[in-house]
Amino acid sequence: MKLKFDRALSLVAVGVIGALQTAYAAPVYEIQNIEDFDLHGTLESTINGYGISVNQNDQVVGISKGKKKLEVDDEDGDLIDIEDGIPPEELVTYSVDKPILANNFTFLAEGNGWLPMFDSVFGTTPPKDTDENVPESINSVNAYYYDVNNAGVKVGAYSAPEQKVEYTGDKTGVHEDQEFWYFREFEDRGFVKSAAGNDVPLVPPYNVYIKDDTSVTVGGLSVAAAINENNLIAGYAATDIAKSSADRIDKCISGETYPIDVCVQRDQYPDSNGYRRILYQTRAFVWQFDGNDSVVATELALPENLDTTGDRVYTAQGLGINADGTVVGRSHINRNGDKDKFAYDAAYWVKDDTGKYQYNWVKMNNDQLSSIAYDINDNGILVGSYKQYIEGYLRDKFFYLDTNQADPVLVTPNDFYNGMSDRSSRPKGINNKDQVVGYVEVSSEKEKPRIKAGFLFDKAADEFNDINDLLVCESKGYVQNAEGNWKRNRVTVIDDSGEELSYESEIRIVEANSINDDGTIVGTAFIRKPSYQFDIKGDLVIGENGKPLFLLNADGQPVTSYIPRMVVLKPTSSGTACTEKENDNSGNGDYKRKGAASFAWLFALPLVWFRRRRHG
Repeated sequence: MKLKFDRALSLVAVGVIGALQTAYAAPVYEIQNIEDFDLHGTLESTINGYGISVNQNDQVVGISKGKKKLEVDDEDGDLIDIEDGIPPEELVTYSVDKPILANNFTFLAEGNGWLPMFDSVFGTTPPKDTDENVPESINSVNAYYYDVNNAGVKVGAYSAPEQKVEYTGDKTGVHEDQEFWYFREFEDRGFVKSAAGNDVPLVPPYNVYIKDDTSVTVGGLSVAAAINENNLIAGYAATDIAKSSADRIDKCISGETYPIDVCVQRDQYPDSNGYRRILYQTRAFVWQFDGNDSVVATELALPENLDTTGDRVYTAQGLGINADGTVVGRSHINRNGDKDKFAYDAAYWVKDDTGKYQYNWVKMNNDQLSSIAYDINDNGILVGSYKQYIEGYLRDKFFYLDTNQADPVLVTPNDFYNGMSDRSSRPKGINNKDQVVGYVEVSSEKEKPRIKAGFLFDKAADEFNDINDLLVCESKGYVQNAEGNWKRNRVTVIDDSGEELSYESEIRIVEANSINDDGTIVGTAFIRKPSYQFDIKGDLVIGENGKPLFLLNADGQPVTSYIPRMVVLKPTSSGTACTEKENDNSGNGDYKRKGAASFAWLFALPLVWFRRRRHG
């Protein structure tokens, strides 16, 4: 039973059903980038890695985030090995008073090892090569890959490099030795990287603010989110500035505390809640790339019923595209033309007979508060999610829609129950075999953050699976003993005293972001690592023997935490899905495990994805 848009079941009635689905036809998967129960899933000298997209040639693009402190020395100046546990992260702050350091890096991974290889964008340098004594090695450009087509053309977004201007402020207190202020010309600009390696920026229509005789480079905003096989790129870009933001820049022009560029940079940085003070009128765009160094931009229209003559900020985003050039994403809209029902809803733009893009709303009812479309395949199947209160709590629910229908009907697949559950779920990608990947909640606490897992949904079979339930045992951190029984692999580490400590291996798929037509999936997995002890400055605590100290539990064993890594999975015919459930979650109940471990990472998904998917 599937829940259609116009036939929502009573949640009370659905809750009584309670019968769990069991999948039999789903493929069995093996993790490809695994070695010694660890994942080759991030760049050297970074902590976190995320797999974003895979093409038909098994080329994967991804992002590494969180730069390690490259030098951790003992008193004798010897470099300490910090690979056994979770290393300290180089502190990156948003401040015009300090040099700007990059914290996001692009990589490419291919078959036969799938080792992430740094891929430079606009001259960025590998995180491992940073040397504070060599200025040209210090990278201030954040870069993101979001998609790659079969020709190897990649798209994403990047920031401008650091610039600096002489500091002329008060030099007392913490500013006593300050020589410069630091700023960028823009924070987010889309780009396309050709197969030959040419970096081509996608400059937004709006990037300069003019007030009387003063011209201020504010940078604007653009993001390239997806690319099809015809080198047609979907994304979004700034077309104007919000009136409230223009007022802020006016104050920068008339103010005397900071140079104008520095003052604007302060407002471009996110505040303590993660929100930026400079906002733009943003529209969905497509760019036609010639494969070399030229692009032609086309703005996609907002819904006709929006009155854009006032001060309100309207946003539309293109996030996915198929071979026909149909673009999916989301846009502000007055639902059914009613100004009192202003919403931010999933949408798709289709070319008419004249080649002009026409806007289409993915119809929502009043229970669905907002929605978003993430991807569309060549069959015209759109996937997205909507927000709705379920049993009193706001949840996201995965849906699909056939855009070929004259009056498309939104369908909400079941997850682990024969009816709509209260488990949040979001799709991230769909292939041309109508297989969908994304993430779903797999714990049931009502008022606490919920643990998430990657999912695989087969539309034809109407089967929904937690990908962790499809893995062979070796891909979950198990090893087979001489009697043929599966046990979790134990990892041994040596502490400062020379004593051996141990913990259990564990690998969990928490988000699936892309699937190609061969069934290869890329996404993010969490792996268990022991936690080091840090002092109040965030530095490692070094013992008398020159080794870092592990954080120990009451039993004297390492406290472990989970860190994200890119993961690559392929279907296999040589193994069976692991049925060991000692410490695992079945996908149908609460996740529980033995021993001390930090679950903070398991409750949240990589925020880098939302930079692409939910900007602004």
